Amino acid sequence: MQSYPVANIDLAALKHNLFRVKQLAPNSQVMSVIKANAYGHGIVQVAQALSDSDAFAVARLSEGLQLRQAGIQQSIVLLEGVISQQELQLAAENSLSVVFHNQAQIKLISETKLEKPLSFCWLMIETGMHRLGINIENVETSLASLTASASISGQVGLMSHFANADYVDDSRNQQQLDKLRQCVTDQNSPLSIANSGAILSFSDSHMDWVRPGLMLYGISPFENQSASELGLKPVMKLESVLIATQDLNVGDQVGYGGDWIMTEPTRVGIVSIGYGDGYSRKLSNNSLVLINGSLVSVIGRVSMDMIVIDISNITGIEINTEVTLWGSDDLSVERVAQYAETIPYELLCQISDRVKRNYHHG
Repeated sequence: MQSYPVANIDLAALKHNLFRVKQLAPNSQVMSVIKANAYGHGIVQVAQALSDSDAFAVARLSEGLQLRQAGIQQSIVLLEGVISQQELQLAAENSLSVVFHNQAQIKLISETKLEKPLSFCWLMIETGMHRLGINIENVETSLASLTASASISGQVGLMSHFANADYVDDSRNQQQLDKLRQCVTDQNSPLSIANSGAILSFSDSHMDWVRPGLMLYGISPFENQSASELGLKPVMKLESVLIATQDLNVGDQVGYGGDWIMTEPTRVGIVSIGYGDGYSRKLSNNSLVLINGSLVSVIGRVSMDMIVIDISNITGIEINTEVTLWGSDDLSVERVAQYAETIPYELLCQISDRVKRNYHHG
């Protein structure tokens, strides 16, 4: 018996999207970004499905350890790096690669003796994001310190991150790329800056390594282009079921606060999903769901476990009828994110462990 709500994860679509990355950047290696539980899709299962990736990127040490414990063998890069000698030791013991983005981290590696050196490490350079990174004028000395360390083996790559890649042809993207290129030394360090938006629209930025994230999950980073137009397939379909119906009269109030008041006789359905499952409360009175092939409105406030939908004009409704919250051709997560006045990343990452992930191959 299927448990609801459920996030159906199409691993075939995931693999298709990785293939699309390789089509767009055929001369680059691919570091697939699977941080934040693979954007809510399940970090281990996604890593296993994306086995054709050349490396993986996560945010934190705990994510890298989770992947190693699951038997993932590819290089795993910790984008936030580490902050203590204990974390450095754990990273080295588990063959995790570290990004260095401040002088404190560089000082830490110089003061720590590792029995097993770190490899495939990176230096993050500040080019315009103003979040993490070494200033350009300090890159040469920072890189020299890292390459001289007995606790690091092999080349140290130079990495940066676009702040505006979802804005196609934005001049700031070229400015960031130019700043990264200024840091190229005679050590021939590998270079990486391209995220999903840049992979799709800024081929000059592809360089040695690309770092796809959002596009792997079949979502467009651009407001004016859909995933299908970009050759991507959606990976997550979020579904639940109808658990009750009510026939309401004029003046009846729906849900907490009673801020939806019926102006005409209405039949409503109760769907088993709420903010406790990660369905955003911002969608209260302000979204659509798909039921029996028709789009209907969410009315009343999203509560912890349930939402209310207007099913007045829908036939063939009964208890256990499936309801799609997003992930279909008619109702993409991008569209739902617009209703919530947020971005698809947030909706995906909010899906809680209470929602079962069901993995299939198309």
